[in-house]
Amino acid sequence: MAFKFENLKVWQLSPELTDEIDLMVKTFLNFELYSLSSQMRRAANSVSLNIVEGSTGLTNTEFKRFLTIANRLALEVVGCLYLAKRRKYIDDEKFTEIYKKIETLVKMIQALINTLKD
Repeated sequence: MAFKFENLKVWQLSPELTDEIDLMVKTFLNFELYSLSSQMRRAANSVSLNIVEGSTGLTNTEFKRFLTIANRLALEVVGCLYLAKRRKYIDDEKFTEIYKKIETLVKMIQALINTLKD
């Protein structure tokens, strides 16, 4: 693999999450297209893209900064999940399934942050 991020397990998981979010929001009501569904998709995409951008040979301090942003965006997706559940766009089972995947991803990102020395 040519790029550093491609070897990162945390990055390998993030596009899977993005794909699941994309599929899920397609079931939302049409009037949410430019609101909650768009917000969820952008945040999920940005998790993956911040991991990529941060891994591009910058200092560990810079990489940590991008990983911290990725973590915050993952939490934004969790917030959107709660709104989707509250509005009955998703059921408890779907909520729990995606919530657990995001929880795993956040733990992995935090673990990676903790391994990086300044």
